[in-house]
Amino acid sequence: MPTTESRQLIVLGSGAAGLTAAIYAARANLQPLVFEGVQPGGQLTITSEVENFPGFREAVLGPVLMTEMRAQAERFGTEFVQAQVDSVNLNARPFELHADGKRYLTEALIVATGASAKLLGLPSEAKLMGHGVSACATCDGFFFRGKRVMVVGGGDTAMEEATFLTKFAAHVTIVHRREEFRASKIMQERARANAKISFLYNREIVDIHDAAKGTVTGVRLRDTNGGAEEDVEIDGVFMGIGHQPNSALFQGQLELHPNGYIKTHEGTKTSVEGIFAAGDVQDFVYRQAITAAGSGCMAAIDAERWLEARTHGAAHRKVTSA
Repeated sequence: MPTTESRQLIVLGSGAAGLTAAIYAARANLQPLVFEGVQPGGQLTITSEVENFPGFREAVLGPVLMTEMRAQAERFGTEFVQAQVDSVNLNARPFELHADGKRYLTEALIVATGASAKLLGLPSEAKLMGHGVSACATCDGFFFRGKRVMVVGGGDTAMEEATFLTKFAAHVTIVHRREEFRASKIMQERARANAKISFLYNREIVDIHDAAKGTVTGVRLRDTNGGAEEDVEIDGVFMGIGHQPNSALFQGQLELHPNGYIKTHEGTKTSVEGIFAAGDVQDFVYRQAITAAGSGCMAAIDAERWLEARTHGAAHRKVTSA
């Protein structure tokens, strides 16, 4: 039998939502245990500079911000496990989680596993992420003021990202591997009406230059019809092919939206009593560090109140039966 550890509250995820939840839960004396997952610190760890997180007059590096948040949570008594949960049983009471051959039981659970940007999978893309390659125009658009950028994709996300980037960039080129866009008609019309946006159809990026220099200088495009390749000079590449919530672990156990994000109601409550969701795993509208942190705070408060009500209810039942 695997070793078993019991907790009052477990938090899955160590991004802005998970760490904020841990800070509030620890201050409420719930002694939370946080599973850091495969990407400790979440998406902000691949963001070079963060300028829109309140409290920092100057830009703060994403990894630095997350390191400080983690240290703050740890200072209040949060414990961390550098592992990813392999499986969960949310039908059991207490809830049952398995990670690295160990069994964990918890009265309450906060799911803050985040979302992952859909990427092209190029080695150069990974090396240049945060150094000219981005998956968030709202986060990084400001750094491309007066520059030429490309947006990859053909859906609403790509149109929205491209339109937003025209506030800063000198020119935006939308690159799509097909002849037609999947985006809604209104989003396409909005992009086409913008003089700063141009379009490249039947093209795909097969390489991003220049990883050796540590910054984006251009891309190599391939014609998806004939296969011909060409190099194009560019200053930045934005992935506009959407995000995927990290919710596969909960399929069939928590109610999800059709797009895979966890459904919440009355704050951060999920379809299972005692389980709360925060951050990008349940938010497909805002997807910002500050909104993730805010929902992490909400989840901790919701969990604390739920645990308190449960304790008082059990005590009342015990007195009544006596």
